[in-house]
Amino acid sequence: MRFLQVDPIHVDSLANNLNQTVEQIKEMPFEEALSFVTKGLLGFFWDILICIAIYIVARWIIRYIDRLLKRLFERRSVEISLGKFIRSLVRAALYVIVVITIVRKLGIDTSSFVALLASVGVAIGMALSGTLQNFAGGVMILLLRPFRIGDYVQTQGIEGSVKEIKLFNTVINTVDNKLITLPNGPIVNNIINNFSAESRRRVDMSVSISYGDDLDAARAAILEILNSDERIEKEPAPFVALGSLGQSSVDITIRVWAKSGDYWGIYHDMLARFYKELPAKGVNFPYPHLDVSVKNEK
Repeated sequence: MRFLQVDPIHVDSLANNLNQTVEQIKEMPFEEALSFVTKGLLGFFWDILICIAIYIVARWIIRYIDRLLKRLFERRSVEISLGKFIRSLVRAALYVIVVITIVRKLGIDTSSFVALLASVGVAIGMALSGTLQNFAGGVMILLLRPFRIGDYVQTQGIEGSVKEIKLFNTVINTVDNKLITLPNGPIVNNIINNFSAESRRRVDMSVSISYGDDLDAARAAILEILNSDERIEKEPAPFVALGSLGQSSVDITIRVWAKSGDYWGIYHDMLARFYKELPAKGVNFPYPHLDVSVKNEK
């Protein structure tokens, strides 16, 4: 027989149990009442000591698990903010379990308490559905790493360098120096074009020459310009070939390989050199013109 039945949800039941216990003690002989109270107090204090022991041991175990997780995240190079957040969630969940265990050991009914926690969790989840989606997206980005800080990416119609990756959003610095904050949820559900993922990129260009110009001479002149730039890799060799025959021009396709960081420099420098140097080598650029024939009728 327990000395006291405690239910924190039903206060009336607690009062009734207390009154019944007091009435039982009044009806007992002194020695029996003293023995009853003594046993109840001893049992209560023994439960208190057990609860204290459970808390001490559980606290040591939780700290040990936290250290294990910290070392594991460091070995796996998990992002610092994500690692701290996961560790805090694990600690909170373990402490909730410890509190429920201690409360049950003291004879308190925890069914209502657990149901209340579940209801609160569901309510919070529904209220923060969008935020939780962004958080899940941030976790996926930090774990899978489709891009890193400093990478040049294109996603959701935004293109620029990744400045910061947070748990709920990602900050991108565009080429015109604008800071764009994108929610992480839509990012992981859309196409991500990471231009910095590979160390090399292919630079595609096109040069149009006039009909009647020597194609082989133009190709040789373009290759000479390309091979003179040390940023352009020799393997694979630069590709220069006839691309298409336009209405007023012969279009030559040019493809070269270079380091990702040299992409735009090579692209703009080569176009400038083609414009300046090809005419001196006998290559002419076409321009829109209209041939007019006049028929003299007498």
